[in-house]
Amino acid sequence: MRVIAIEDSYTAWREAALQALAGHVAPEEIDWRIDGDEARAAASALFDDAEPLALASGVSAEVRISRDLAELLKDAALYRDTARWAFLYRVLWRWHGGDRSVASPADSDGARLYKMAKAVRRAKHDMIAYVRFRLREPGNDAPAPDLPEYVAWYEPDHDVLAWCAEHFARRMGRSTWLISTPDSAAWWDGRALHLERRPASSHDHARHGADEAEALWLTYYRSTFNPARLNETALEQHMPVRFWKGLPEGHLIPSMISEAKSGAQRLAQARGVGELGGKSVPVDAHSAQPTRQQPSTLDACRRCELWRHATQAVDGIGPFDASIMLIGEQPGDQEDLAGKPFVGPAGKLLDMAIERAGLQRESLYLTNAVKHFKWQLRGKRRLHKTAAQQEIDACGYWLERELERVKPAVVVTLGATALSALLREKVSLRDWIDKPLDVDGMQVIATYHPSFALRQDSDDARDRVLDAIASALARARDLARTQQERQHAAR
Repeated sequence: MRVIAIEDSYTAWREAALQALAGHVAPEEIDWRIDGDEARAAASALFDDAEPLALASGVSAEVRISRDLAELLKDAALYRDTARWAFLYRVLWRWHGGDRSVASPADSDGARLYKMAKAVRRAKHDMIAYVRFRLREPGNDAPAPDLPEYVAWYEPDHDVLAWCAEHFARRMGRSTWLISTPDSAAWWDGRALHLERRPASSHDHARHGADEAEALWLTYYRSTFNPARLNETALEQHMPVRFWKGLPEGHLIPSMISEAKSGAQRLAQARGVGELGGKSVPVDAHSAQPTRQQPSTLDACRRCELWRHATQAVDGIGPFDASIMLIGEQPGDQEDLAGKPFVGPAGKLLDMAIERAGLQRESLYLTNAVKHFKWQLRGKRRLHKTAAQQEIDACGYWLERELERVKPAVVVTLGATALSALLREKVSLRDWIDKPLDVDGMQVIATYHPSFALRQDSDDARDRVLDAIASALARARDLARTQQERQHAAR
């Protein structure tokens, strides 16, 4: 075992590592030590054959590494791990030997290298985000020119003080400042940056009690907090709790969270709005809704969540000048797969009712109140599930467009869902059977959905439902014919 003693810095390690590579010294033959580390020196005494490694000054290996690997090594060098220099040398040794997989996250050493670099980069981000400078307490004596104007205390997870201090030196101009950590400090005197490793002193944190800038910041922070949008999980992810003790606003956060939970979240900004003067203007709920961009095609519709589990949207089918429109509830399993309405078992019964009524399917416009198949899995079968009112309301946008485009003289609603969609309120089908009504100038006839016939226990009951549907269609045929005759007579 050979010993290499270096300063605890990337520059010192790099120089020593290149010289060791030039001497073809394998990683397992080196005991890396930090100058002045008595604990390490005592521990290394356990090796009887440990001896200093004589490195020839100015003699080093020429190692060409990628830019990405160089950045990884520089960041990983700041990772707090007593074995980091030995590990980084092993990475460099493998690369120098032609093993490029060491720079891949799929390699065990590569994965460790990426993990170290990622942790350091996160620590850099956190330090820049969570360091808070405060005015130094001047005391009773005359101000000392060699004392910083601002001080800050921070406890980084890794050795990122030097890197972050350069960032603050560029940002703070000629203002002098001191950042203290438990084991080191960075001081900017307005012209140059000074770094030293030393235990923190209580004088490093002294600050003025009447920091006007801090008071302004706390007022701003509290005024911009919106309890109605509080998300504790997101808050703690973006501002971890371990940093709160070093932030002036840290002591405000628990009380603001508590207030939000105890009622402020519901009130939000209503109190402030209520104090404003002015005339109240009554607005109905529909008009108060924000204007949203509507989908231009049915396939792009995301007005409810049914599209997530459906194969496709099922649009209406038939001539746009049809005098009779049939509205069902929603597509079934076969309609969802075919992309056309009424092609499954219920559709076959509807064809029989249409034929009994003396109509032709090709002359009718067929559609559904809901455009996507809502289902639940039972074994390997997708079984129909009744659409919720909010889903019916969402699809009302498309039904209204179809009614405006076709302008039918008569509409036949098949089932309670279709009737509720047309009337824009939940109704019972039983109350409207055989009761023609007028909706926006259209004659509406309500009858059963063909699937109701499929659910009957006997052939006679099924035939009675089918006759009722055929009778409603025949009535619609007569109403449409009467309407056409009136239009011709008016001309």
